[in-house]
Amino acid sequence: MVRETLALEGWEVETCADGSAAMKRIASGARFDLLLLDYDLPGLNGVQLVQRARKLAHCRRIPIIILSAALDETAARMAGADALLRKPEDISAVAEAISRLVKVAKYQDSET
Repeated sequence: MVRETLALEGWEVETCADGSAAMKRIASGARFDLLLLDYDLPGLNGVQLVQRARKLAHCRRIPIIILSAALDETAARMAGADALLRKPEDISAVAEAISRLVKVAKYQDSET
């Protein structure tokens, strides 16, 4: 549902079947405007993905959002996420949060 919503908003969306596949793709050096991670993934969970992604030079400044029904915002922020959206309540806010965080990241990049 999230993928379809974002595609309708004009975003190019790439999905991975599990946390391990996502980490391989993130570590590949591919350029992403934002990472949107589900907390509850097989293999590596969303927090583990954020922690590992933040250690990669090309991912240090990429905005990261975690979607979760169980995780608290403090844990998400401590891992390095820029935002936590609650499932299912905040699903409708995903596109807005992505737009906001990407805009901020591009502004910050233009200043450096």
